[in-house]
Amino acid sequence: MPDPIPPESAGDVGSRALPGRVVRGYALGGVATGSFGTVPGLMLLPYLTERLGVSAALAGVLVFVPKAWDVVLNPVAGRISDRSHHRDGPRRPFLLRAGLALAVCFALLFAGPAAPQGLAVTWVAVLFLACATAYAFFQVPFVALPAELTDDPGQRTRIMTWRVAVLALAILVSGGLAPVVRNTVGPERGYAAMGLFVALLIAVGALGAWRGTRGAPASTVRAGDEGLRRQLDLVAHHSDFRALLATFVLQALATGAMLAGVDYVARHVLHDPGAGSILFVCFVGPALVCTPAWQRLARGLGKKGGYAVATVLFAAGAVLLVAARSLPTALVFLAVALVGIGYAGAQLFPLAMLPDVAAEDARRSGENRVGVFTGVWTAGETLGMALGPFVYGLVLAAGGYISSTGSDAAQPDSAVTAITLGFSAVPAVLVLLSLLLLRGYGSLPRGNAIHGPGT
Repeated sequence: MPDPIPPESAGDVGSRALPGRVVRGYALGGVATGSFGTVPGLMLLPYLTERLGVSAALAGVLVFVPKAWDVVLNPVAGRISDRSHHRDGPRRPFLLRAGLALAVCFALLFAGPAAPQGLAVTWVAVLFLACATAYAFFQVPFVALPAELTDDPGQRTRIMTWRVAVLALAILVSGGLAPVVRNTVGPERGYAAMGLFVALLIAVGALGAWRGTRGAPASTVRAGDEGLRRQLDLVAHHSDFRALLATFVLQALATGAMLAGVDYVARHVLHDPGAGSILFVCFVGPALVCTPAWQRLARGLGKKGGYAVATVLFAAGAVLLVAARSLPTALVFLAVALVGIGYAGAQLFPLAMLPDVAAEDARRSGENRVGVFTGVWTAGETLGMALGPFVYGLVLAAGGYISSTGSDAAQPDSAVTAITLGFSAVPAVLVLLSLLLLRGYGSLPRGNAIHGPGT
């Protein structure tokens, strides 16, 4: 067990460098958020359409509705954690309890009956709703922590650099191996085995974040006296937060659509089910290499400038993928890798800018609304990631996609075109629109430069 930080440092959230143990421990929470944020969007839609025989449109709804519940629940979870009083701090107990509950529910999600279809669909709907609820009470306190651990924007960026690196690795491992586990075990029990594998990753991430942040300093800014409705109204009228959130939500929608399309593109466009894991590695892998480079680039451009460059690269790769049906497979992989390079920056910068916004608000108002800011933020992210598979399912339905119960059905040309466009043109348009919204984000007095000591 790691030693706690000495008592005299408790409550000190000044510019002093955070201990490496805390930075790395916090980052381990990304294993849980990365796994749950990725695998349902990647595997749940194929599970419903290919294993349970649910129509593409209904499958999209089933993936969307439980996550949409989080849009309502996340701000509530943020407010509850703002007002929490516990000897371990207001946020940490949620990491343990909600994180382990999420792991259990996820293991059960893919372990339900395959027939009759009505029972199977009900099982998925109920368990995915339970997963979404547990995730809300894990994710919101987790995202709120950096603004309370330090008031130094450079230190927050240091935290986020580690978090994004771990997040990328978690996404790579969970998303890359989930199809492999399914395919290796076989169609009958493959999804259940995959669910158990991902549940173990979630549990490791939750326990790691809880243990790693033990004894970490935390701010003592009091929670606001206003009700949740009033605080949400204050957050909604914060122009920098509004612009940053809108940009991030559109990009989450684009990411969700691309993730939902990976399995379909591999089987019906590249005609190789194993290519799904390669596509996923190309999308996420660059984040492991490029995140430090994005951090260095932002020293000259600022966080907003770096975010804009990352967004342009994301869009450029998606535009190239419009021609995926006629491109050599190697070029498809390279185009996805270009998307991945942009995706790495598009994860780092907004996550580093959000604590700046929340902490600046706390400095000006003297009240702690960090949980409300992060609750609204994670609600928006969840909405975007849930809408992605929903939109992709609608595109498949419009193209006449044929669902099956265990084997690939022959698809009409219109369905293959829909698979391709939902994976490329739709995300490209969304990301380009988000670039326009980013223009509304100003420069906070203390939040635009990336600096601070390394680990």
